[in-house]
Amino acid sequence: MNVTFLLNGETVQVDAGATHTLLDWLREDRSLCGTKEGCNEGDCGACTVMVTDEGGAKALNACILFLPQLHGKAVRTVEGVTGPDGQLHPVQQAMIDHHGSQCGFCTPGFIASMATGHLQGRADHDDVLAGNLCRCTGYAPIVRAAEAAAAAPVPAWMNDKAVAVDAQPYAPETLTELADWYAANPDATLIAGATDVGLWVTKQLRDLPNVAFLNRCADLRTITQTGSTIYFGAAVTMTEVLAAIVESHPSYAEMIRRYGSEQVRNAATIGGNIANGSPIGDNPPALIAMGATVHLRHGTKTRDMAIEDFFIAYGKQDRAPGELVTGVTIPKAAPALRCYKISKRFDQDISAVCGCFNITAVDGKVTEARIAFGGMAGTPHRARQVEAALTGQPWTVETVAKAAKAFSEDYTPMSDMRASADYRLEVAKNLLHRYFAEMTGQATSVLEVTP
Repeated sequence: MNVTFLLNGETVQVDAGATHTLLDWLREDRSLCGTKEGCNEGDCGACTVMVTDEGGAKALNACILFLPQLHGKAVRTVEGVTGPDGQLHPVQQAMIDHHGSQCGFCTPGFIASMATGHLQGRADHDDVLAGNLCRCTGYAPIVRAAEAAAAAPVPAWMNDKAVAVDAQPYAPETLTELADWYAANPDATLIAGATDVGLWVTKQLRDLPNVAFLNRCADLRTITQTGSTIYFGAAVTMTEVLAAIVESHPSYAEMIRRYGSEQVRNAATIGGNIANGSPIGDNPPALIAMGATVHLRHGTKTRDMAIEDFFIAYGKQDRAPGELVTGVTIPKAAPALRCYKISKRFDQDISAVCGCFNITAVDGKVTEARIAFGGMAGTPHRARQVEAALTGQPWTVETVAKAAKAFSEDYTPMSDMRASADYRLEVAKNLLHRYFAEMTGQATSVLEVTP
C-alpha cells in the first residue's frame, strides 16, 4: 500500500504493509529512535506521537498504529517537537527546569503527550498524562513542568496540517462502498482505531492479509442528536463520545475518562468496542443499562436491535458474516444511570467488574430496573433476577439487601488474575448498595471526600 503523510514537517511516501506499525517503521526504517518500545500494546505511552488530521492534533500510541492509518495525516515524533534549528519546545525546557526526567526512557512519550496538550491548550494535565507511565522520576515534577509551560506560545513549527492525498490504502469513504465490499469479503478485518487489532499483530504475531481501514468513512463518524436520543456512528472515537455525553450522562462520562488513556481514547471507537464482543468491555454495561439500540448493515440490508440482544455467548455476537456495526443510539437523558468501574489501578486499567445501574423509583416504589455488568460472565448482560427482585418493591435498604442475593442467580463469574469469582459476586452486591446510597443522597465517592 502506498501511504503519504507528513513526518516532522516533511512529506514522506511509504510502500507499507497493511499491518506495519508506525513504531517499527520509525525505529527500523527512519532511525528515529527517540520513540520507544515499552509494552508494545498501548499501555505505557513510551511510543506516544502527535498525529494531526482534519480534526486537529491528538496523541496516539505508535506501537499499535498502522502506517495506512496515517495516509493524508501529519506525524510529529519527539525529534520533531524540537524546532528545525534545534530550538527547544516550551515543554522540553520546562522538563529540564523542573527536573522531570531521570532514566529518560519514558521521557520522549511524555514530551509528545505534553506538546500535544500544550497545542490544544489543555489544563487537565493529569488526564493528558494518564497514559504515560513513569517508573523512576515520579509524576509531580512532570506535572509541574506541564503547568509551567502552559502559558508559553505554541511554536510555529508545531502547526501541522493534514495532507491532500489520493486514496491509496483500502479506506472506503462511504458506508455504501464499505458495506458492499465487506459483504463480498466477509473474512476481512475491519480496522478503526486498532487498539484491539493492533495487539493481534504485536502480541499474537497474526497476519491480516485482507483489511479495510475505516478512518476515512465519513458516514461512520457522525454524531446526531435529536430531542430524545444521541446517535454515534461506529467510528466515533471514545474521546468524541466523552465530549458529547459529559453533561447529559456525567456518570458514564466519568467512567469513559478512565477508559484506557488519552492516547487510547483518541483512537478507540465505540463501534469497535461493541463489535469485538469483549466480556470486559466498559461500554456495553452502560449501553445496556440505558436501553441502547445497535445498528447493523449487510450490503444494502439494515437492521436494529436492543444492544443487550447483540451479545449471545463468549466470542459470539448476533452478527452475520459480512455484516458490520454501523452505530449505536442512546437516550439523551438517563438521570438515574450510574456506572461503577472496579479495577486494580484507577486510571487506564481493565475492569475486574463494571456495573451500571438505571433504576426508577416513583413514590418510594421501584417501577423499572435495568442493571448490567461486564466481567461477570462470558458476555456483558443484564441482571434480570436482581431486576425482578427489585421491581414493584419499596425502594429501601431492606429491599436492596434481599435483591442483592439474586446476583448469584444471574452470574457465574470466573476467577482469573484480575479477581476471584467470590470477589466479583461480592462486589456486585456491594455496588447495588452503593447505588442505593448514592441515589438516596449519601456520600459514596472517595474522590469527593473533603476534610
